[in-house]
Amino acid sequence: MTNTTAARVSAMLGFLAVVNQLLDKNHTLQIWEKAVLYHFIHTVMLFLLSGRPRLALGPWFAFLIGIVLFSGSLYVLALTNIKWLGAITPLGGISFLVGWLWLAIKPIAGNDAKGL
Repeated sequence: MTNTTAARVSAMLGFLAVVNQLLDKNHTLQIWEKAVLYHFIHTVMLFLLSGRPRLALGPWFAFLIGIVLFSGSLYVLALTNIKWLGAITPLGGISFLVGWLWLAIKPIAGNDAKGL
């Protein structure tokens, strides 16, 4: 492990310790938890899509954009309590829907899947 990696891990652990205090203070733990849930579910989808013989770029990017907009806006809202950030969240939800709909319309089948 390098010093840089050790410093980054240490800083993230410190960040997480402070986040809990901010979430308690802002009464936004539920918002944070919803962001984490959707972040995690769609990260698993990114991982599964990346493991296919041919990467399905359309749904992959739709899920990535959804994570950034949906979960990202909720993370910032939970930390800052800036309410207008909630207006961005539905755009991420739409992006998630696009990714799922894309997979429903053009499912990925075995090794013969064409890059979506």
